[in-house]
Amino acid sequence: MAKQILNQGRRWYVLHTYSGYEENVARNLKQRVDTLDMGDQIFNVLVPTEKKTKIKNGKRKIVEEKVFPGYVMVEMIVTDESWYVVRNTPNVTGFIGVGSTPTPVGDEEIKGLMKRMGQEDPKFKIDVNIGDLVRITEEPFKNMEGKITNIDEAKGKIKVNVSMFGRETPVELDFLQIKKV
Repeated sequence: MAKQILNQGRRWYVLHTYSGYEENVARNLKQRVDTLDMGDQIFNVLVPTEKKTKIKNGKRKIVEEKVFPGYVMVEMIVTDESWYVVRNTPNVTGFIGVGSTPTPVGDEEIKGLMKRMGQEDPKFKIDVNIGDLVRITEEPFKNMEGKITNIDEAKGKIKVNVSMFGRETPVELDFLQIKKV
């Protein structure tokens, strides 16, 4: 940042990190801010996550998943000193922006991200795709097989075409009622 002070005030920026090191970067950066007394320029460090419900082997499990793997959000005032502290944190590969100049994230994007992170109902995540062959595990269609035609992760529902009476019939099921063949 060649002796340039970007006095845009307190804004959110995105750091690129090595994938899998996001929590490590956030922890290291917070520690550096405390050690170097930079709390008046670097305010928040955040690894955006959201709760998702994964279904594996018929069991439902709520997990925290990173919204943007390989990225960390930092709220700061960009000065030569704050830029240097952030940029030289271990496993930070750089800021998102043009050249060495960080580009702030828009206020609407931040509001949307905070809302997404604060959601109470976890989203569903299942390891099947449209067109996959599945077996139904519960009555009234137990042990019947069919192809997935629609997946609604928000509701935890799935539509499967099952062959009954010589023709394909769509059936709506819960994620827990199927198993991949």
